[in-house]
Formats: sequence, structure tokens, C-alpha cells
Amino acid sequence: MKIVIAGGTGFLGRPLTAALISRGHTLVNLSRRPSPPSRDSTPDGLRTISWAPDGTTGPWASELNGADAVVNLAGEPIGERRWTAAQKARILESRILATRSLVEAIEHASSRPSLLVNGSGVGYYGPLGDQIAAEDTPAGADFLATVCVKWEAEAQRAMALGTRVVPIRTGLVLERSGGALPRMLPPFRFGIGGPIGNGRQYWPWVHRQDWVDLVRYAI
Repeated sequence: MKIVIAGGTGFLGRPLTAALISRGHTLVNLSRRPSPPSRDSTPDGLRTISWAPDGTTGPWASELNGADAVVNLAGEPIGERRWTAAQKARILESRILATRSLVEAIEHASSRPSLLVNGSGVGYYGPLGDQIAAEDTPAGADFLATVCVKWEAEAQRAMALGTRVVPIRTGLVLERSGGALPRMLPPFRFGIGGPIGNGRQYWPWVHRQDWVDLVRYAI
């Protein structure tokens, strides 16, 4: 299959790209700052295209024409900076505009992708403590819930175009080489870490390999 990934060079996109290429798929990564192609480092079956996720389309949009699936992971990282008013605006707008660009490209494709896998998060449900959430649990009302609701709504517009939409409401993705885990480990290495809860809580952590397999299953 031909699969287009927006945000394919990040913490989640890199291993997903590698997993899909290893299974014979053709990948196109949409990147705001693509690196120059290298014959030694770029695997067969992968191309990186420059795009501007600003709510409009551009020359990159032709890559969605005839693609089998699109995976949208684009957006300002949640935990990299303090949540000032300006940073919260970037977190929301980067997701809305990137998704809007992709849906616009889907709309104008003569051969539309059959699937859009769109990022989201368990933040959709708001703070529930140890309560278990199901897909029909109502959305919360805090900042992250608002982001997820608006993000998913933007993606759902593709359904009217005949494209199946799968929002991925996952929690904190853990892996030793990046993401949140390396920042969680120092207290334990200094001997001041301790148990988190009683071991029976339902906290939505997921290993990165499981996240990759989940997206592969959706595709």
C-alpha cells in the first residue's frame, strides 16, 4: 500500500515508518523541514516531501491522490514547554490546521484515500482518576479534552468524503529512547523514586511498540 504520514519523523512516526516499510509498503513522509535525501540513510520505499500544515493545500497534496491510507501525527508536542496561553494556542492550532490541510487534500484528490488514522488522546475524557473510560464516555471540559474534541471533529470531516476515520485515543507512550520515560527516570536513578500508586490503577500508559502495532492494525 501507499501510506502518507504527516509527522513521520517524530518519536512515534519514525518507528511506525520503519515498521511499515519493513512490511513492503510505500511511505511518503510530510515534513515541515525535510532533511536532504541520503542514499545511505534513506530506505527504499520512503520519500520525504515538504509541506506547510497551515490549513491550506500545496504541491504536496498530490501525494494523497491514489494513496491507500493517511496517518496524521502532526502537532506541537504537548509536554515540551510550559503551558502559557501562547503555547496552548500553538498546541491547538497546530493540530487543527494540519488536519484541515490533510482533509482539504483528501477532498480534492480524484482517487481518495480509504482511511485516515488521526492522532488524539485519552485527554479527550478529561481527568477521571481511576474510572475506566469506554469509547462512549463523554468528553471532558479541560484544555486537553477541548483540544482532542476539536482535533477529532476536524478529522471527521473526511467521513463525508468517503474516507474512514480512526482517531487513536492513546495515553502516554513510553520507550526508553525518547518521549516522557527518560524524563521520569532520574529520581529513580538517584534513589528517591518510589511506587506510583498501588499497582492496580488503570493508568493509560502504552509502550511505543504496542502503539505502532495498534496503528498497523487500524491500517
